Amino acid sequence: MEMTSHEAFVETLRVQGVKFTFGIVGSAFMPGLDVFESAGIRFVDVAHEQGAAHMADGYTRASGEIAVCIAQNGPGITNFVTAVAAAYWNHTPMIVVTPETGVKTQGLGGFQETRQLPYFEEITCHQETLAHPARMVESLTRCFQRARQHSAPVQFNVPRDMFSQVIDVEIPQPILPGRQMGDKAGVTAAAALLKSASFPVIVSGAGVVLSDAVDQCRRLAECLGAPVANSYLHNDSFPASHPLAVGPLGYQGWESAMKLVKQADVILALGTRLNPFSTLPQHDIEYWTGNAKIIQVDANPDMLGLAKPIDIGICGDARAVAEQLLEALGNHSAGSAGEARKDQIATEKSAWLQKLAGWDNEEDDPGSTWNARAREAEPEKLAPRQVLRAIQDGLPRNAMVSTDIGNICAMANSYLPFEEPRSFLAPGMFGNCGYAFPSIMGAKLARPDRAAVALVGDGAFGISLNELPTCIRMHIPVTIVVFRNGQWGAEKKNDILWFDERFVGTELGDPFSYAAVAEAFGCKGVRVTTMDALSRAISESCEAQHDGTTTLVEVVVNKELGAPFRRDAMQDQSTLLPRYKDLSISR
Repeated sequence: MEMTSHEAFVETLRVQGVKFTFGIVGSAFMPGLDVFESAGIRFVDVAHEQGAAHMADGYTRASGEIAVCIAQNGPGITNFVTAVAAAYWNHTPMIVVTPETGVKTQGLGGFQETRQLPYFEEITCHQETLAHPARMVESLTRCFQRARQHSAPVQFNVPRDMFSQVIDVEIPQPILPGRQMGDKAGVTAAAALLKSASFPVIVSGAGVVLSDAVDQCRRLAECLGAPVANSYLHNDSFPASHPLAVGPLGYQGWESAMKLVKQADVILALGTRLNPFSTLPQHDIEYWTGNAKIIQVDANPDMLGLAKPIDIGICGDARAVAEQLLEALGNHSAGSAGEARKDQIATEKSAWLQKLAGWDNEEDDPGSTWNARAREAEPEKLAPRQVLRAIQDGLPRNAMVSTDIGNICAMANSYLPFEEPRSFLAPGMFGNCGYAFPSIMGAKLARPDRAAVALVGDGAFGISLNELPTCIRMHIPVTIVVFRNGQWGAEKKNDILWFDERFVGTELGDPFSYAAVAEAFGCKGVRVTTMDALSRAISESCEAQHDGTTTLVEVVVNKELGAPFRRDAMQDQSTLLPRYKDLSISR
């Protein structure tokens, strides 16, 4: 069928099921942009390209459907890099369309010219530059296929003068990858090991969410009578109210999860990389002891045994392998041992939840009095844990929540249980600031029926607040909670512990109100100072989303700080030159 290459581009997007593209208008792709609306594809024009890619990430994570981000060649494309890196480490399949300088002028140092492939080489699973307009459909179709196969971003690089060419092509239907089964021998060995375990534990990871395997994970847990811990920042990978759920691992995870993982003699790591940061000790519990036998299931063979020694590695889709394990386990029953574990789970969870309910203030590390002084200096202000409990009380049961990186946001890991998958969005292992707000906007477009709430510190919010008018212009109602403590808390904690409280670059001290900024942009702004007011503001703002209202809730918080992120990677400041000798810390 004869059509222009930009029509072929848009038709391929349509046939592949694309409903949204995110970006900023640019001359390099205007022929295709002009066709989007007629194809039923909504173009969400944003304030910054980083926000566009985060929105595409959030949309895909909330829906399971592939989204697209697109921008002007050169500076528009380089603005994607941070967000694409975050999507890569979140295993998000999305298409990053990067129009580039036309082939006739490449290499001449023209306007907005740069080599665009190297920027994304390490943060995509596949890169493809369109070689000829006639191959538009073939190349773009392959990009979708690769994104789905590897659950990761793909870059499609298009010289801008390859649009608007007349070509003769057919648009094929999508090639959808089947679920990869695990090696039969590995599955059989894993089932035998699980049957013989005296205390099996399941760690449910991102792969369980991505493969829609929560129900299969539940059935495995019930068959084995096994406690189920969520891997770090994947609190939505198992329903929190289930009697076998023990909560999340990792930074600010649940003591109940860590104590039970520590007891395991066999651990089934289902759809998780077991990366080092996610299994660091917390609450003085060294729970990853190395004593348990490890069965790791991951769709990427490169991840098997990479971060932790394992005993059995199964390369396969988490859902498919879980189904195989269930078949191999047959009519296995955990019996009285399973009932005893269930009783222990209930005891450990109850103790932890009671501790959380009464935990108002942060303890100081030995040698530090920062948190005590912070409370004394501002006794009228809420502490971070009080704030997080109030948010938890105000959230609707089916809310989607995104968190940014930062001390209070990371502490939220203790306070965010979920009942259904695709509910929790965090920046993951890339750990960039500015993630929470735009990603929850994308999630809201994917699931307008669910409340959408972003949690972000007042430092990180400065990176993404420019998307507030996007909420109004593009009709994306969300709730943003900004923790107003006037500091870059995660790094300040390092200054307190290892740099003798020499605060460099950590103090914000901004006198303005973010709630007032939101009002200036046309959103609703609310400033709260009590737990009751915060819970009420969360509940009311989520309800107001039904009317199209975006609300920024600015909550005033004291300067207490939780445990440091990287105790494993920090040390007391040490200097050798006489000029800097007074900066050394010795103890």
